[in-house]
Amino acid sequence: MAADPILLTQHLLQCPSVTPTEAGTLAMVAEFLHHRGFSIEWLDANDVSNLYARLGSSSPHLCFVGHTDVVPPGDLSQWSVAPFKGEIQDGKLYGRGVVDMKGAIGAFLAAVDAYLSQHSLDKGSLSILLTTDEEGPSVDGVRYVVEQFKGRGEKIDACLVGEPTNTEKVGDTVKVGRRGSLNATITVHGKSGHVAYPHLARNPIAPLLNYLKSITAHPLDVGMTNFDPSSLETTSIDVENPTRNVIPSEATAKFNIRFNPTQTQGSLTQYLHTQAEESGLNQEGFAYTLQIQSSGDAFLCENQALQDLVCDAVLATTGLTPMLSTGGGTSDARFMKDICPVIEFGLVNATAHQIDEHIAVEEIHRLQASYRQIIQSFLRDFWDCSRN
Repeated sequence: MAADPILLTQHLLQCPSVTPTEAGTLAMVAEFLHHRGFSIEWLDANDVSNLYARLGSSSPHLCFVGHTDVVPPGDLSQWSVAPFKGEIQDGKLYGRGVVDMKGAIGAFLAAVDAYLSQHSLDKGSLSILLTTDEEGPSVDGVRYVVEQFKGRGEKIDACLVGEPTNTEKVGDTVKVGRRGSLNATITVHGKSGHVAYPHLARNPIAPLLNYLKSITAHPLDVGMTNFDPSSLETTSIDVENPTRNVIPSEATAKFNIRFNPTQTQGSLTQYLHTQAEESGLNQEGFAYTLQIQSSGDAFLCENQALQDLVCDAVLATTGLTPMLSTGGGTSDARFMKDICPVIEFGLVNATAHQIDEHIAVEEIHRLQASYRQIIQSFLRDFWDCSRN
């Protein structure tokens, strides 16, 4: 009898694997896959556990990528069910991480088991890469593993990431790319002084506000196919001034830019510095510092063969023609895209990271069916990743 995706997901949910704690999740997956002939490799880095399991040694090679770490459950008193028990109520499975993304892992494991129970893997390869560092810094997880893969020449022909992509039902949305994300902190340096003698001080607040106005006054771009226009949102303005009669010496603002492939970290950094100069942040008596942190550039999976394979499998198993999307936040796809084409497809994202995170049991079964069809189509047709 094939493995039950609901039971597998419940076992994962019962492990309190808050980032970067493994809490038994990867060990459970490793044991499950070892009994089905997969080779098991641990690629741990610092406090992060990374599991890479592979069956087969030839192309075409399909790799499923996911994470077992979850965000903290928050105030336990607000949960109607315990977040780490994996309880089912009224046909819905509850638990921290069931949507993001232990349910997808359970579905993929069951799909692999169902496929292997009926087919021998004479050619091609299947693999699963799981980390405990997706919800955290994302430094020692898939980012680290990809660098190891590059160094040893590990060849992956296509990657399927199990992030929650759908909005209402499994099958309505497939993600074919992601926007880039850039966090910036700008500090304007002036000169403090008494508010009664402003001519003896240099108030940094006005120049900072002028700067923020300049970078938000006009769109960064008009967008492109599959991508909305890039967006810039101010998230914080601080002067850390506890008094009312002192002009502060510094004023700081933080903002985030979500950008499409018409932009890069380099082009946006240059733009932000140019606007700083034009806003007078370097005029006499003032100076500024700009700190930039990017979590990855935007990307788009342009391999039409892979897009068609996934969408056809989803249509065949759910009856839905998925919308192709690049919305949402970032994921480990931004690292995998450096070594192979990437598609994301998982559960419905409506309750991800929320109190009482849950998903209908039937949705996990729908996802398992889609995953199994993707595996079968990929290996049966020996999909050629060089076709576009």
